[in-house]
Amino acid sequence: MSEKQALLAALKSVAERDDDAIDLAETALILGALDRPQTALDPYRSHLADLTAAAKSGGNIDHLEGRADLLNELMFETHSYTGETEDYDDPENANLLHVIDRRAGLPVSIGILYIHAARAAGYDITGLAFPGHFLLRITEGAARIIIDPFHGGQALETSHLRDLLKQFMGADAELTPYHHAPVGNRDILLRLQNNIKSRAMNGNDTARAAEILERMVLFAPGVASVWQELGMLSAHLGKLRQAMTALETFLDFAPPKDEERAAESLLNKIKTSLH
Repeated sequence: MSEKQALLAALKSVAERDDDAIDLAETALILGALDRPQTALDPYRSHLADLTAAAKSGGNIDHLEGRADLLNELMFETHSYTGETEDYDDPENANLLHVIDRRAGLPVSIGILYIHAARAAGYDITGLAFPGHFLLRITEGAARIIIDPFHGGQALETSHLRDLLKQFMGADAELTPYHHAPVGNRDILLRLQNNIKSRAMNGNDTARAAEILERMVLFAPGVASVWQELGMLSAHLGKLRQAMTALETFLDFAPPKDEERAAESLLNKIKTSLH
């Protein structure tokens, strides 16, 4: 088995785990290593272990502001992580190996490291379904604090969230409970990979986008939209048997009627061409 095959097998094993049992940072390392199959992961795992040890050693804090301060000091002062602003659209900013090397990345990639440290300290932390900009929430009982990992762990009030939402969604956008909804580990990993896929699509590199979707269905086979997109892109690339499998899997999810009709139409065309 080649190194890349071993990484793909490790990624596929994630699909068998309950969401809470997924090692978020380790899976992100595997995803990053798929684009650097000759890179040894031990130094990166050692860095994760350093974050874990430091967070545990200072984690006995019983108020949210102190917990956020501890994590912010660890991430942004001790290890000098920062949001990548000069070359934000570089897809490498969603590769956790690159992010650890440069200590800079996207909100979601830095957020994964932040979550890793926070959970090591025993804190209740989750990512949020906020559009356009990945945010974190730390909770203790009824108290909660929302953190922006891209901007030095800044704590965001409702007014900040409203302004940020309008920045990404337009002046008429209104803050709703959905924007505060927690997301699971798979969702965070999908968001990480979507950054790479969308940049590939923007660059008309459909082969690269399809490659990323192939990885996404390995660890998140229960997400219908990923199968749908993989089917359409595979058909566009002439990978008809892969397209057929992806579209048939998508239809098994009983999608909305309009999406079902479109998928069935494309599937029928593929089957006809294969006969």
